[in-house]
Amino acid sequence: MWAATGEMPAYQICTASSALPQAVVVAAAPANLHSPQQLAEEATRKRELRLMKNREAARECRKKKKEYVKCLENRVAVLENQNKTLIEELKALKDLYCHKAE
Repeated sequence: MWAATGEMPAYQICTASSALPQAVVVAAAPANLHSPQQLAEEATRKRELRLMKNREAARECRKKKKEYVKCLENRVAVLENQNKTLIEELKALKDLYCHKAE
């Protein structure tokens, strides 16, 4: 029936022999797409991206460190004031105690 019309059944189009060269071409295609120049450009692009991320991470690290140091400096100032107040209170109590003892 198909022989008279010249059409082939669909199951005859995909034979084992016709699938083999396609598989070989697909496997060989990615290797042909990357020339040495493209590989070098890709490596350069990856390096630039890595350097950019590293710069951003370093910038963020410096910013956090500044905030941390500023927080520590504020805490030192608060503790120094508290210490000064406690020393004055201690002196006042010593004076009071010494005058009562006499």
